[in-house]
Amino acid sequence: MFDTVVIATDGSGSAQRAVEAALDLAGKFDATVHALYVVDSGEVESTPDDVRDVLERALATTGGRALTFVREAATTDGETEADVVTAVRDGDPAEEIQAYADEVEADLIATGTRGRHGEHAFLLGSVAEEIVRSAPMPVLSVRQLEGEVNPEREAV
Repeated sequence: MFDTVVIATDGSGSAQRAVEAALDLAGKFDATVHALYVVDSGEVESTPDDVRDVLERALATTGGRALTFVREAATTDGETEADVVTAVRDGDPAEEIQAYADEVEADLIATGTRGRHGEHAFLLGSVAEEIVRSAPMPVLSVRQLEGEVNPEREAV
């Protein structure tokens, strides 16, 4: 039923729960997993020039951590549970996620409901909402449980 699963991740707590759920589902169908991180070009472009390079490096670091989390979550006791292909794209996150899913002929997109800017969203983050509304394939949206702390926000 599911041969190819795309996991859209931004490293947020909600995305990490989506990773775990998607890997479980992919394992049941022996599906290939594509982990995708999108650098939001709009966020970068709206940043003042003097801090743009710093933001780009920070987003690249966050993306690397998010993709590493997927690879590590797909490994249990040193054994790889699922084939994981990783990719980084630049652009509008919702558009890039859907374009990538189309390119790899994904059967499912998995995403968290709220990302790094989730505390400003009522029910669904804008990226998750756009994907749910317009993706031609099924979308698994996984929310962060109430009371769970986003690891990205724990660091002081």
